[in-house]
Amino acid sequence: MADSVFNELKWRGFVAQATHPEDLSRLLDEKPLSFYVGFDPTGRSLHLGSLVPILGMMRLQKAGHTPIALIGGATGMVGDPSGKSEERSLLTPELVRENAAGVREQLSRFLDFDSKLRNAARMVNNNDWISKLSCIEWLREVGKYFTVKDMLEKDSVKSRLEREQSLSYTEFSYMIMQAYDFLHLFDAHGCLLQAGGDDQWGNITLGISYIQKLRQKQAYGLTFPLLTTAAGGKFGKTEKGTQVWLDPALTTPYKFYQYFINTDDKDVPRFLRLFTFLPKEEISRLEAAAAQAPEKREAQKVLAREATALVHGAEQAEKVARASEVIFSEEIRAVAQDIFLEVFADAHALTLPSESIKAAAPLTLVDVLVQSTLAKSKNEARRLLEQGGVYVNNRKAAGADFSVKAEELLFGRFLLLRKGKKETCLVKFG
Repeated sequence: MADSVFNELKWRGFVAQATHPEDLSRLLDEKPLSFYVGFDPTGRSLHLGSLVPILGMMRLQKAGHTPIALIGGATGMVGDPSGKSEERSLLTPELVRENAAGVREQLSRFLDFDSKLRNAARMVNNNDWISKLSCIEWLREVGKYFTVKDMLEKDSVKSRLEREQSLSYTEFSYMIMQAYDFLHLFDAHGCLLQAGGDDQWGNITLGISYIQKLRQKQAYGLTFPLLTTAAGGKFGKTEKGTQVWLDPALTTPYKFYQYFINTDDKDVPRFLRLFTFLPKEEISRLEAAAAQAPEKREAQKVLAREATALVHGAEQAEKVARASEVIFSEEIRAVAQDIFLEVFADAHALTLPSESIKAAAPLTLVDVLVQSTLAKSKNEARRLLEQGGVYVNNRKAAGADFSVKAEELLFGRFLLLRKGKKETCLVKFG
């Protein structure tokens, strides 16, 4: 017997909190539901943390439910205080529209919007209904149903005030806007469930209460976990502190793959459940393999390939997985030029004229080692070569009389020199 939709989500790690979990579990199995998740366009791209709710939406759609992706054209103008220690800088209407277009395009990669599908995903923008209300209408028709006492008890507000940090009226109003979104979608699309990150719990439950007051109907809430790594770091941040984005122009597929390939062993089981659609049996096998032979990093390789394929497509995943395997091996010529240049973009570099490798007199590796500063003198360069401590394109250079030939160049103009295990120089000709 197949597991229930709700239990599958729990096993995968998608459930942080849920209102009336037993009733919600029954409803998810009994009939198709419309549900929504909101995405405020605060940047031109969604990031890796956004992937948890996106994949949650994918799973619910695959189970037969109808996802509504709400782009916060209005709420994005205000800024959500949830999980924030200080107020966001307000964005211009032009930037919000620009960001919204980027978010809309990214979501279309994951959700099926085919109108022929019974549970085709919808995309809506809350600016379409909130902007139509005047200030007086907003206060009279919406604001009067919310008490300051209830709003002060929400974590997004309490946490800021407990730290004696300011909270503007603008931010304070955010939760009312989100509650109004839920009511609008409940009326317009029969939306019974709002889902989102766990920092949205207070906003979601406020919307449920709002629907109960005005429509005397029961709506539901579900939150996804806010992830941290086993080391306590923020999920989706690299060692350098930069965010991992879903836009390949901001985080390349190779770097995206590398983020997952470097996953801590302790995080692998959790991430396999969340970021892949692999069956339970395969995940159990990979967990066992990781416990028995962690040095092989089989689970990390599968995780990285699956997650990259979800975000960037199977072809890109195959390309970067292959590059990751051979970039530091003798098969380096199999790596695509764009990935090669990306990997060694920050390497120490030396530029030599193209004529130097085509001249009648051979260009000796001794001379190149000195010019690259990998060796301080010709004597040191010869000694390194005689001791087998120099690699050309990841192959050990043979002898002190080694000369550089045009056919040795990668992509017709690069030579990768390495001294020992760590010191590298990218020699460019031309």
